[in-house]
Amino acid sequence: MNAPTAAAHLLPQIALRDVPQALIDALQARFGAQCSLAQAVREQHGRDEGSLQAPPPSAVVFAESTQDVADAVKLASDYDVPVIPYGAGSSLEGHLLAVQGGISIDVSRMSRVLSVNAEDLTVTVQPGITRKALNEAIKDTGLFFPIDPGADASIGGMCATRASGTNAVRYGTMRENVLALEVVTASGEVIRTGTRAKKSSAGYDLTRLMVGSEGTLGVMTEITVRLYPLPEAVSAAICSFPSIEAAVRTTIQTIQLGVPIARVELIDHHTVRMVNAHSKLGLREEPMLLMEFHGSPASVKEQAETVQDIASEFGGQAFEWASTPEERTRLWTARHNAYFAAVQSRPGCRAISTDTCVPISRLADCLLESVDEVEASGLPYFLVGHVGDGNFHFGYLIDPNSPEERATAEGLNHTLVARALSMGGTCTGEHGVGIHKMGFLLDEAGAGAVDMMRTIKRALDPKNILNPGKIFAL
Repeated sequence: MNAPTAAAHLLPQIALRDVPQALIDALQARFGAQCSLAQAVREQHGRDEGSLQAPPPSAVVFAESTQDVADAVKLASDYDVPVIPYGAGSSLEGHLLAVQGGISIDVSRMSRVLSVNAEDLTVTVQPGITRKALNEAIKDTGLFFPIDPGADASIGGMCATRASGTNAVRYGTMRENVLALEVVTASGEVIRTGTRAKKSSAGYDLTRLMVGSEGTLGVMTEITVRLYPLPEAVSAAICSFPSIEAAVRTTIQTIQLGVPIARVELIDHHTVRMVNAHSKLGLREEPMLLMEFHGSPASVKEQAETVQDIASEFGGQAFEWASTPEERTRLWTARHNAYFAAVQSRPGCRAISTDTCVPISRLADCLLESVDEVEASGLPYFLVGHVGDGNFHFGYLIDPNSPEERATAEGLNHTLVARALSMGGTCTGEHGVGIHKMGFLLDEAGAGAVDMMRTIKRALDPKNILNPGKIFAL
């Protein structure tokens, strides 16, 4: 857990609402041992992997069914008390903070696969199942769920933040891969949105409205997602480059030529050094692309050869191939552990993570200007990116006891987001808005669009009890 820092100027706005003892009594009467008031449990559910902090919720309800969620929300609504959905706790932008107090509804026990429709390439699950557990459960079907945000996040949380990750360049994000939902509304009513059909023209697209709403419009209790056939052949490769620009130019040309690459991750030389130390690897300490190709043996070979030719034009060298599952797992585990490797590289530090995305044509400009800026600041950092779709992350490694370093990191983040927006990009490609990026949303969407979001929020949640204080202020 990335323990929260204590920079007062960056604390979220705390406006605690009363949680009457009558509600606590009603929750305990309804849920018994499923309702916890223990301080340690409440604190666990009152923070995510981000660095902001707030007081913990007053109680945690461990839901085990849709009815449990509906009853908990209904009781909270009766007393005008906020509810914050909780899955795996891996979000990064303050999504789980009880900034207005209230209760946390933990859906991690709702972790079953409800139905697999292999012929239709769909599966319906409860929100608490994690992506790894889902793929383990369906591995005998010859299908898999490709969305991989790095952390072993819950499917419900991934829906809430509209997550994507390393495979998005080929398989899309949660937006494209969620077909239908069961949702508990702010009044405790259970509704269904969407169907298992591939398309529909029936009314408003409520499924897309809920996906990415970060728990502010409803609590998801069932989710139907697309599955994909396991590729006949999979091959991974790493390639080192003389500069970040060379690696990015290789990526841009690969995408523009229509090569259906499944994954392409950028790791800068600082991160390679950290990963080598953490995972006991011997990778060349230069900017690197980590790539993966899916398809038939012939198509994978053709894709890989094409990319290798492109890379050589930009000085790419030291291609290394990983065709066995064990070799691929070793490489991708190292990539997914980059965050932990970075934190370990500076004992006692905390990582302030960024997240932005730009059109692929502006990726090199945005990245290079941002690298120059952070290098000039002198702040230690790491850089990783799902560069195939223009998405990248800096991690600024700060001393939690240094307000100056925290201010420098936040200044770098602010400039980075402003740069991305000026290039037609977004303030967040996959982390979501939460608390940390509320101000940037207005810059990106404009006052009219944010006002429309507020209108929707007020209409669906008139008492403002669903994860209040996130995305925008009411």
